[in-house]
This record gives sequence, C-alpha cells and structure tokens, in this order.
Amino acid sequence: MKWIMFETVISDTSCLIVLSKIGQLDLLNKIFGHIVTTSEIAEEFGENLPDWIGVVDPEDSHKKRLLEIHIDKGEASAVALALESENPLLIVDDFKARKMARMLNIGYTGTIGIIILAKNKGIIDSIKPVLEKIKETNFRISPELELQALLLAKE
Repeated sequence: MKWIMFETVISDTSCLIVLSKIGQLDLLNKIFGHIVTTSEIAEEFGENLPDWIGVVDPEDSHKKRLLEIHIDKGEASAVALALESENPLLIVDDFKARKMARMLNIGYTGTIGIIILAKNKGIIDSIKPVLEKIKETNFRISPELELQALLLAKE
C-alpha cells in the first residue's frame, strides 16, 4: 500500500489488543497522532483507551446492520465509519473484513503493516523483536506473512 496522509485512521479491536499486550500501543500514536475507533470496538478492547484514541460511531446504523450480515459487529462498525469518513485508513486483521474493505474501496492495513510502517518511519529499529513478542500472544502469524513482513521492512 502506498502510504499517504489519511484524514481518519480507524482501528479494529485486534490491533489494539495485540499492541497493548506487547506494550506497543503507543506505536499508533507515534505514527498517526490521533486515531478513532467505535464504541463496539472500545467495549471489545475492554480497557480504558488512551486520550489520543477517540470513540466515534457511524451515523448510519442501517448500513452497519447490513455489514453485520457478513462480518462481526466491531468490524462492521469500523467499516461503516470508514464509509462515512473522508480519506480513511482502516486497521483491520480479519480476512473477511479486509475483503469487505477492498470491495468497498476503503484503504486498509493490519497490525503487521503498522509495525512495518513504524520501522520504515524510524520509530522502531527492527520489526524482528516486535514480531517475536506478537508470536508469544494468541495472534497468529504465518511463516509466509512473517517472511513478507521482514522483506518489506528490509530485514
């Protein structure tokens, strides 16, 4: 993905949970400054959000309910909010939600993309130790994805 300035960066639950578990949630703040999530996602996250994460819900609840036919409530709320946002970036790891974002022409990345971006922006020195910490959680990284990430981070 070509990294441009996004007006609105919206995070789904998995990225928040994984980065929080490994003590790297502040990477999102260092990369983007302010990001948003929805009340469903904030509830799924289950912890207090830092002040640089805003909670915004989509205005069109009908659109959100239609999306819930295909993806879970949190992801549906994030996609619905992205559809209402100017130049959004959606941070989502779920395959079906990524497929939905692609079909709706919404820019997206995942947790591993965020880590690569942090390395490429000079925020972290190496993605290897971060990937090792992530692999100690219940977040699954295939060997193919890990190799691709290392190549993209030039490691």
